[in-house]
Amino acid sequence: MNSKSNSISIKLTEDHVSSGQDIHGIINLSYESRYDTIVINSQIEDSSGTFEFVELNGKKIDYPYARLSIFEKDIPGQKKIAFTARTNYTPRDASSKVKFRVSIIQEHKEIASDISYITLSR
Repeated sequence: MNSKSNSISIKLTEDHVSSGQDIHGIINLSYESRYDTIVINSQIEDSSGTFEFVELNGKKIDYPYARLSIFEKDIPGQKKIAFTARTNYTPRDASSKVKFRVSIIQEHKEIASDISYITLSR
């Protein structure tokens, strides 16, 4: 965990998924000061594969990029953010490590972050 005073945390429900399966995550925000955005990054190590975000706080979204920015004005006062992501990428080897990183951004500066990992298999 790389959170400044645990200001933000990310927890993934699954610890292992296969290509095409949903990954569910919860972000807990305890940061009390002003911020601009919460950013969720996903990365499949040693690949060019990406995840797409398909749900945010129970609402379907179509966001086919590895980085999702959530503006504070869109989630005022919210302390818990739920998301679902999916990939159709198939690892070259039996499995690949996947990293999800969440950050609090204020005036182009990262204030706090956290990382969670899962395994993606064929």
